[in-house]
Amino acid sequence: MAYILLPFILLLMLISGAVFLRRRNGLPINLPLLGMTPEIILNIHRIHNFVTNFLKLSNGTFLLKGPKFANIDMLFTSDPANIHYMLSKNFPNYPKGPDFRRIFDILGNGIFNSDHELWELHRKTTTVSVFKHPNFHSILEAGIKNKIDKGLLPVLEHYPEIDLQEIFQRFTFDSICVLLLDYDPESLSVHLPIVPCEKAFTDAEEALLWRHFLPEKVWRLQKRFGLGKEKKLSEAWKAFDEFIYGCLSRKEKEDEEPIGLLTSLTSGFRGQTGLSYDSKEFLRDIILNLMLAGRDTTSTSLSWFFYLLTQNPSVENKIRKEIENKTGGRKWQTLTIKDLEGLVYLHGGLCEALRLYPPLALEHKAPSEVDILPTGHVVDKETRIILSIYSMGRMEGLWGEDCMEFKPERWFSKGANGIVIKHEPSYKFPAFHAGPRTCLGKEMGMIQMKMVVAAIICNYHVELVEGHVVCPSDSIILQMKYGLKVRLFPIKTANEGG
Repeated sequence: MAYILLPFILLLMLISGAVFLRRRNGLPINLPLLGMTPEIILNIHRIHNFVTNFLKLSNGTFLLKGPKFANIDMLFTSDPANIHYMLSKNFPNYPKGPDFRRIFDILGNGIFNSDHELWELHRKTTTVSVFKHPNFHSILEAGIKNKIDKGLLPVLEHYPEIDLQEIFQRFTFDSICVLLLDYDPESLSVHLPIVPCEKAFTDAEEALLWRHFLPEKVWRLQKRFGLGKEKKLSEAWKAFDEFIYGCLSRKEKEDEEPIGLLTSLTSGFRGQTGLSYDSKEFLRDIILNLMLAGRDTTSTSLSWFFYLLTQNPSVENKIRKEIENKTGGRKWQTLTIKDLEGLVYLHGGLCEALRLYPPLALEHKAPSEVDILPTGHVVDKETRIILSIYSMGRMEGLWGEDCMEFKPERWFSKGANGIVIKHEPSYKFPAFHAGPRTCLGKEMGMIQMKMVVAAIICNYHVELVEGHVVCPSDSIILQMKYGLKVRLFPIKTANEGG
């Protein structure tokens, strides 16, 4: 029993000690035995802003000290030079590392957990089997429009007041399942059914953030006895397995040739030599990693984008007019992928949302060999490095004094044929990562977001429910802690109201 209570006793001691702390120069105090852990625990509910504050006070790089006995010191950085160095210039020396694999064990041998040869295999095979599949764009476009017509719009019509974040999560979950598994779980339907696998992502991501800040022995003890966040993580693991293995078994029993990409993906990896993993488990890992990317990054980006629109109605109107000009009176459904590329104001708005609220707010790195970062910080195999992508969008030195403002025009540049999108280097704007690990699904995500935005904006004016609080959750994915509760006003009604 004493072992079970140990994590809670330790947590209580840390928080109690922190109550009496006073900061110097606004930075966390490094206590002789406990390090800066008390302040971390007290601020974990606002961890991203907490990190941003002390990075601003320390020129973009800061060593956050953990307890002496726990070996969880973390070097946080939002410095573009460091980002560029680790993600591009000296990429081979900065893999995910063994600590990352232990923390994210639920992802198995998927692409996010992989380094070196296995990562290269994932990258090459997934690119060829999915993103360069000859029917990829047609399958993607048809799947998104079908889900909008039969899922998204009927739900929005049925509920004039709704949590848009939940709707987007259901939408992207169904969409990635259709794309990868040729199966629609229909979590986005008028009666909003509970699909355990869809809900499991949020629980898993919250637990994975806590693993970064708790000593490994503590969270492993919680996992062993099914306590706290680890209990939810174990339940999420079970939900993922049941859903994915169920889909794979269903596919094996079908006689018809599938229209999705699962066959291409399976064949691509089956043809590789040197793989020593259980084939079915390995396929599960591949699919779970792609589902995580397909559900959460896009749904989170859409949620923050629409939140920003509720705070900037003039931007909503400009985007609506841009879409109307592009369609020339046609319905939004006639928009093609080529048409979407020409929606400059919409593209700029999405980039602004990604700058201010990147879905993957923190990135974990571990050097293979001793190295010196451009900022002069010495790192070795024991150094855990956290890249704060969230903080980068809030640095005046990078984006100017108006960095906290939502300005799609920030992304405009004058071209020979009018306004075009300004290119920003990925080490300044790493919302889609940078270097060799640049997100494979970047184009797919932008297409999906633009189609969803067009469908909603052409039909509704969106307003935040009065009094609803919007803030980031304590999760590895920058979701909204309390969702995004909005009221939807059909465009005709909104115009008549002035």
